[in-house]
Amino acid sequence: MHVIVHGGAGSPPESPATRQATLTDAAEQAAKAERPMEAVLAALRPLESDPAFNAGVGGAVQSDGEVRTDAGMMTHDGQTGAACAMSGVVHAADVARTVAAETPHVLLAGDEAVAFAAGSGVETDRDLTTAETRQRYERANPPDGDPADHLDWVREHFSGTDTVGAVATDGDRLAAATSTAGRWFALAGRVGDVPQIGAGFYADDRGGASATGEGEPIARFGLARHAVEQLDTYGPRQAAEEAIADFEDATGGRAGVIVLDRAGHTGAERNTAAMQTARR
Repeated sequence: MHVIVHGGAGSPPESPATRQATLTDAAEQAAKAERPMEAVLAALRPLESDPAFNAGVGGAVQSDGEVRTDAGMMTHDGQTGAACAMSGVVHAADVARTVAAETPHVLLAGDEAVAFAAGSGVETDRDLTTAETRQRYERANPPDGDPADHLDWVREHFSGTDTVGAVATDGDRLAAATSTAGRWFALAGRVGDVPQIGAGFYADDRGGASATGEGEPIARFGLARHAVEQLDTYGPRQAAEEAIADFEDATGGRAGVIVLDRAGHTGAERNTAAMQTARR
């Protein structure tokens, strides 16, 4: 099993060595899986549980004080699932996988996605905040009222880019997955690129990609699919480089992307200050 994992593109982390060790362990555990789909989920679960990463526990807080998680996954043969805007769900990637495996749909959202997760055996009703994230939210003097009343505050405070993702192949099958708690101080209910096919994640016969960064420009550009399309011309390393260069030229946004081809070759590129990755 060949695996590449990222811990999000953005500012340099406070404890890079600790985060790198977690990413390395996640990649090593993922490489023990029997199938690529199981491998990417195995890679993401410890990252979703670790407040050092912006996925489940300790993730970004939206304007109403809620942490809402999103994820998407796809295999080389087109099996696809995503789930978004879920309160209380740590392992959003597991929900995305169940959507892909058990339903005729691609994407479930909101309270209904949470109910589906609970009925499928995925843990729900978790408090995803930490003391640190609650303090950060309160220091920002959060707004009152409905989301429509939050817009001025959101325009002033909206920030952040981190996400986690993984791509894996056994030389025959391939899977890509991305999971996030979104961006800090987003409008309540905001959903970014992560659960959108071709934006935050993509896979086909050529390879797979997981994107991270500013979700709105990533979604408009379709970064993950664009990165995989570059495999028609380049190896994964240059495919990632070309994809980020094209993305920056087209949008001016900040992002990173990891790419893996069916042979297990990897690539990673960013135009942010940092993006930690691990390969196995």
